[in-house]
Amino acid sequence: MKKLKTILQYNKTYYFLLLIVLIYIIIYHSFYKCDHIYNINESNFSIKITNYKIDGNKLKINTSNLICFYYFKSYKEKLNFYKNYSIGDTIKVNGSLSVPNNNTIPNTFNYKEYLYHNNIEYILNIDSFIKEKNNKNIFYKVKNTIYKRVNNIPNNEYLYAFILGDSSNIDSDLYDSFRINGITHLFAISALHISLFSSFLFKILRKIRINYNTSLLLVSLFLLFYSFIVSFTPSVLRAFIFFLFNKSFKIFNIYTKNINKLYLTIIILLIINPNYIFNKGFLLSVCISLFFLLCSGSLSKIKTNLMAFLSSTPIIINMSYEINVLSIINNLLFIPLISNIIFPFTLICIFIPKLTIVLKLFTNILEFLSVTCNKISNISLIISKMSLVEIIIYYILLIASIKNKKHFKFLVLYIFLLYLIPTFISQNGIYFLDVKQGDSTLIIYNKTTTLIDTGGIVKRNEEEWEKKNNNYDMMNSSIIPFFKSLGIKRIDNLILTHGDYDHMGETINLVNNFKVEKVIFNCGSYNDLEKELIKVLDKKKIKYYSCIKELNIDNNKLYFLQTKDYDNENDNSNVIYTELNGYKFMFMGDASITTEKEILGKYDLPDIDVLKVGHHGSKTSSSKEFINEINPKYSIISVGKDNKFGHPNKETLDNLINTKIYRTDQDGSIMFKIKNNKLRVETFSP
Repeated sequence: MKKLKTILQYNKTYYFLLLIVLIYIIIYHSFYKCDHIYNINESNFSIKITNYKIDGNKLKINTSNLICFYYFKSYKEKLNFYKNYSIGDTIKVNGSLSVPNNNTIPNTFNYKEYLYHNNIEYILNIDSFIKEKNNKNIFYKVKNTIYKRVNNIPNNEYLYAFILGDSSNIDSDLYDSFRINGITHLFAISALHISLFSSFLFKILRKIRINYNTSLLLVSLFLLFYSFIVSFTPSVLRAFIFFLFNKSFKIFNIYTKNINKLYLTIIILLIINPNYIFNKGFLLSVCISLFFLLCSGSLSKIKTNLMAFLSSTPIIINMSYEINVLSIINNLLFIPLISNIIFPFTLICIFIPKLTIVLKLFTNILEFLSVTCNKISNISLIISKMSLVEIIIYYILLIASIKNKKHFKFLVLYIFLLYLIPTFISQNGIYFLDVKQGDSTLIIYNKTTTLIDTGGIVKRNEEEWEKKNNNYDMMNSSIIPFFKSLGIKRIDNLILTHGDYDHMGETINLVNNFKVEKVIFNCGSYNDLEKELIKVLDKKKIKYYSCIKELNIDNNKLYFLQTKDYDNENDNSNVIYTELNGYKFMFMGDASITTEKEILGKYDLPDIDVLKVGHHGSKTSSSKEFINEINPKYSIISVGKDNKFGHPNKETLDNLINTKIYRTDQDGSIMFKIKNNKLRVETFSP
């Protein structure tokens, strides 16, 4: 025991152990593969419900190696599940396994990778299920009691967030305002909750005169059970294990720095689960705690918030590609409100549900302040995705600033350098984005950004859409984050080829959430969708034009080849031609064979390098005569997987047989990068 105490008091012990764990993680992830415990063709399963969530008519069940989805057919069926099924129950399921997809738009959330790092290889789509065995585990029964009690309390979204660690019930727009204000970390159950719980319990146990060691045991058991209630999230486990080391080291008179206890906590957690290294909650919790401990002495409130902001900045940037520099000040307002009032009140409401009326008053104040701060004190900097080297440099400068305050100016300069780099460095390239059954193409040339169409998923039928795409927002979930990941701060030119929903359905969403300088419409009269957009453009004072012949992008031009007024939207599509660094690009919108004939009669367009194929590969476009004349080297078909229109048509594919065909349903987004006067192609397959 004496030898162990001596070793644990030696600082270099922890550095050595960290190095060993780092090597272990590298080796582990070099050879790590999900456990292949299922066959893709299996249809019958016996699964234990370890957790579940109901969102609208969608049931999501978590189990040890699968994530499962079921869509309730009626409200009665949903009510029956609430009444008769519980966490810990085993159910017999009939369904089909599917492989999750990668993100097909670069730098956006990768669901397949997320599941993979949770040892989940397949998604189980449930067709039917029946109960096989009731839960008999006492701990699960208590967990169920707590979940059902929270569920039966009105206005329970903040109880779910602060007691059970589930913020998904909070309105998405409100939660977005919390994110922009930089306060979402206050909704993550971690050190704050563990500290409040343990302090409260120790006070009670002292009052009833229970000795310290017994109190510590009882508090530790409670915190262990609470970790079980919130499904052992990494941030809670980090706080709990650190608490254990902190208290037990005092009992055994092991004198070492708190930062060494944190190192030991990190080591234990990464040995338990090396995949925690990819968990954003774990990384945020560890980074903030680590840099608090690196700061010697006590910190004022403003310095505490500043350190929390600076230590988490690279993680936040690579999550949302922007930071609000005023979040430091915002936290001065929100931390006392949440930690001293709202969080304790959520605990009280568990025992006295009638007090949710008072809780609602305080959460209304929280929401009002968040929305107001979002409007008047939001200075967000869009910063492109940070590389590993950039992150390492950042943390070296942060540590240097802690050691010597004079170095802080270099850290601030570095942050603004990251912000300004995309403004001064050209990223010439064209991205054909996978927007399912729609079109959207981003052109970046000499620091000018041009977006051709925004996409817009057409509903196959209302019931199916509501069932499978509940709350899905393609623009804010994928497209805008992608722009920000490249450091794009505005769209200089938004060109709408025509007024069909699959080409401009997301446009209002874009202009409401991202800066757009001007909008270009096609020739012909405005349809209802375009008129609706124009109202928004007028309100926001965004300039718009229609039926133009050319558009300057830096020293190059985009030529609009179709300026005739037809009696249908497709033939009125803007057809755009441009040359970038000597490479010829052509974008056909939904132009049909009629428009193609007109263009061939007016222009000489041989040897196009990249053709955006018209109308998603429909047989009404891309005639053999047209394709033979322009002779494209690469052909891009923007099309949704298993779409109801049967796009692309076999006849069209036959016409394009002499070109290299890329399809967004098979290849994901397709990038053409122009570097050193060479054209490089990269795909982002599902």
